[in-house]
Amino acid sequence: MCDRIRRARLTAGLSQTQLALETGVRRSAVAQWEREGGTFPSVQHLSCIAIVTQVHFEWLATGRGPGRPDDGAELPLPAPVPVEAARTVQETEILSLLRRMPARKRQVARAIMEMLTD
Repeated sequence: MCDRIRRARLTAGLSQTQLALETGVRRSAVAQWEREGGTFPSVQHLSCIAIVTQVHFEWLATGRGPGRPDDGAELPLPAPVPVEAARTVQETEILSLLRRMPARKRQVARAIMEMLTD
């Protein structure tokens, strides 16, 4: 489970601190969840991790089934993000809000942001 939590977090582009904020725990709890032999998150926290990182709960909890709802593929480990691509606090907050929206509303939000940049 520790590897799946880490993969889900990294694929979602979140730091341990950001995932901790999203799930209402301390960063040290996320570090424990991702450590081999560490603690396991509660079902409530596991559910929240699945929602925030947009992975299937069953895959996160058991490793069975597809990782992502979109393509059903196993989640790869993403390439490291360059330091210059680090998010600001405001960007992190906006991304957090976007991730909580259903897909249709995310499309609308993207269209609005594109209109605002013209």
